[in-house]
Amino acid sequence: MCPDNPRKMKIMIIAGEASGDLHGSNLVREMLSLNPDLYFYGIGGKRLKRTGVELVANSADMAVVGLTEVFSKLGTILKVRRQLKESLRKSRPDLLILIDYPDFNMPLAKWAKKNGIKVFYYISPQVWAWRKGRIHSIGRTVDKMAVILPFEREAYDDVELDVRFVGHPLLDVVKTNYTREEALKEFGLKADFTTVGILPGSRENEVAKLLPEMLGAAVILQKKIPKTQFILPLADTLESNFLTNIIRHYPAEITITKNAVYDTIALADIAMVASGTATLETALLGTPMIVAYKVSPISYLMGRIFIDIDHIGLVNIIAGKTVAPEFIQGNAKSEKMAEGVLDILADKKKMSEIKAELKKVSEKLGNPGAAKRAAAMACELLKTEI
Repeated sequence: MCPDNPRKMKIMIIAGEASGDLHGSNLVREMLSLNPDLYFYGIGGKRLKRTGVELVANSADMAVVGLTEVFSKLGTILKVRRQLKESLRKSRPDLLILIDYPDFNMPLAKWAKKNGIKVFYYISPQVWAWRKGRIHSIGRTVDKMAVILPFEREAYDDVELDVRFVGHPLLDVVKTNYTREEALKEFGLKADFTTVGILPGSRENEVAKLLPEMLGAAVILQKKIPKTQFILPLADTLESNFLTNIIRHYPAEITITKNAVYDTIALADIAMVASGTATLETALLGTPMIVAYKVSPISYLMGRIFIDIDHIGLVNIIAGKTVAPEFIQGNAKSEKMAEGVLDILADKKKMSEIKAELKKVSEKLGNPGAAKRAAAMACELLKTEI
């Protein structure tokens, strides 16, 4: 798990979600550009693996949405955590880098602190939304924190912790490769049709709950607007067979795109989007959207008790108001989502207003270069020349 070469500085990195894998891979690249003599190992996905990180476990095997859904993967999660704790004790990496994923990462941070290992947290737990008491625990166990949302730094004002807003890492990665005309040709779509994007999430349990409702909405939309086409970008955490086995039950023609998430979103006139990072990606590309969120009834009830925010979608949280209509839990139904999409498509003024608000959200996310700034913070903890 760790190199024999004593000159290599060892870094454990934990990215338990698809978005963490993306942002973690960019962080690793930037750190290697500052100091090529680094060795990374830990948890991640395809992107971190491509950067040379030795994976102890794949993040796709551990990612869940909801509080009760975690039980289905609890055995795997606990086994991996034990492995990592043992590595922190025996191999003693020079630095532990944690990316979001707080329920898994915070116990590791405490263990690292106990063993005298420096901890860098990139992408803060959402302490501003729920379980605010974690702020003091983070202050005691984390050495530096890089936050990516403009209002997050002030959440740590009451603790002695080096917290810096580095900007949102999506500003560096959300880019298209094609013009609209090129994308239409590439995906085999029609220029005179209304294009609706379907983004059901990146985790199987999330997709299993949301995709059927989104496909049901697609069927309704196709009846209401016959000249409508649907595109669905395949998340690299999912197998295409998993999607097609769900899609085949619905009489709507869905074009699945691969390795072209941002071109797919940019091409859409409107999108149905699972709550999460994808709402910000969609906002950065200026595509109007509706937001959907659905978990188990128990998870939702517990969330209602503990979560103290007015919106579920990041795009709306940052805007401080409803820019993208939200369809949560019992409202995340085909008929209601189809109605929400039709309401926006039928009103050109509303479409323009939404696009203007999405631009404002983008402007609040800071400047490009988040990974580079975060890498500099991490290297400060390594006490290396940069």
